[in-house]
Amino acid sequence: MSEYEYDLNPVDHIIADAMGEPGRRTFFIQARAGSQTINLVLEKQEVAGLAESILQLLYELEEKYPELPPISTEPFKLEAELPVEETFRIRQLMLGYDGRQDKVWIIAKALVIKPSGEIADPDEENVPAVRMVATREQMRRMGEHAMSVVDKGRPLCPLCQRPIDRNGHFCPRTDGEAMPIIF
Repeated sequence: MSEYEYDLNPVDHIIADAMGEPGRRTFFIQARAGSQTINLVLEKQEVAGLAESILQLLYELEEKYPELPPISTEPFKLEAELPVEETFRIRQLMLGYDGRQDKVWIIAKALVIKPSGEIADPDEENVPAVRMVATREQMRRMGEHAMSVVDKGRPLCPLCQRPIDRNGHFCPRTDGEAMPIIF
């Protein structure tokens, strides 16, 4: 038996995307292998961090292993498959590379709230986990698409780096002394 509740090895489809209006978006990773599809919910900053990590890993692999076949840089279009029904909310993400298979993997562990209200340790045996194994090209596309999704959000305040809403933004760095920033 696999140590993963969902073992998508290899994935046919993988994307990090968002649904909803800026300021109210839900971010998720969607992966499919055969008829099994999972949708894992996470925060915007986690999507940004994952995308940066994926692209950094791919860059480092190209530097360290120049003999690897090059990744296609052809234009692409990724779309989430509907409906997007939450499998679980992510507590922990891990990213790695299997050099024997030339595949990149992501392991996601669920956020589990115990009956006591405590958050379960992601290393506990009963915490659901997903393994998603993809080609370097699939991961490049996922990383680049994720960065574009994150960039489509609300603009950030140049002083405090917090999102600016349509109604404006009170910046704590101005200590109430400046006019609100409105875009």
